Amino acid sequence: MRCRYVIGGAAAAYVLLARPRHLRWGATDQEADEPLAGEDLIANADLTATRAITIRASANQVWPWIAQLGQGRGGFYSYDFLENLVGCDIHSADLIVPAWQDVVVGDEVRLAPEVGLVVAFLERGRSLVLRGGIPMGNAALPYDFTWAFALRDEADETTRLLVRERYAYTRPWARLLVEPAEAVSFVMSQKMLRGIKDRAERTAALHEI
Repeated sequence: MRCRYVIGGAAAAYVLLARPRHLRWGATDQEADEPLAGEDLIANADLTATRAITIRASANQVWPWIAQLGQGRGGFYSYDFLENLVGCDIHSADLIVPAWQDVVVGDEVRLAPEVGLVVAFLERGRSLVLRGGIPMGNAALPYDFTWAFALRDEADETTRLLVRERYAYTRPWARLLVEPAEAVSFVMSQKMLRGIKDRAERTAALHEI
């Protein structure tokens, strides 16, 4: 019985304290509330997470790392070993590869060999919005999902990278899948943001030499 109380207390603490911060990691209140490209794809989201980071590089130096996202391409600059434990076959690149830069609306960006999202919106150098979900056999997806990447120029010659996830549940039980998974998404997303930051800043520093 005591164990149940401990687990219940830990879950409640996460929902009340940690989860709100995880859903807005690195983002200001203004950034979390402002609309990004692709918002019209899901009119009323049931769950939204906005995460952000400052990068000491221009948007033009950050964009190539975003353009080549995807399994079989640049990867996701996160914890590859964790993604590969579930068969994603991700190998994050440390170089910008010209052959991976030519992304267009309608392209598939794979999360794993058999799973991908579709490029729903693209403003080259500024915004990339992916849409879709992870299928469950032959059943229809229990949610609609968008994953947006947006770049904002800052006055001090840095760039803000914002990443937003939006979910609209199409089945009542979808929240039982999505909301616990957000804890994992937070871990992977903050690592991805830092991975993009490190790579872009390293590239920018080389150009200054």
